[in-house]
Amino acid sequence: MPVVKLVLAVLLGLVVGSVVNVALVMAGGHVIAPPPGADMTTAEGLRAALPQMQPRHFLFPFLAHALGTLAGAYLATKLAPVRKLLAAMVVGGCFFIGGVLAARMIPAPAWFIAVDLVLAYWPFAGLGWLLARPRR
Repeated sequence: MPVVKLVLAVLLGLVVGSVVNVALVMAGGHVIAPPPGADMTTAEGLRAALPQMQPRHFLFPFLAHALGTLAGAYLATKLAPVRKLLAAMVVGGCFFIGGVLAARMIPAPAWFIAVDLVLAYWPFAGLGWLLARPRR
């Protein structure tokens, strides 16, 4: 039964992390306005707007990836009955794979892709585990 609960904890962590991710991406456009005339809803629109985008336009995508991973890893760690670090790292790994796939599909500067892939997934999965683990 612990293995089933572990799998369910990871799945719930992935769902909650994804909700946090999407919410932050959607909120980002309201907090930091896109470049004038930019269509940020399609890959073609993003590609056309890329020369006008500044580093501030990449803040919310990074936060979405990092905080979505953090929330998912935290919840998976809290709910997993055993192998809590494994649960957090599986969530981090799934989000990392999603980040790699997104980097191949969605146009972004190389500096953002590097920062995102290095800093948003594994470190925040580890932080989620650290914050959720039982205190002694």
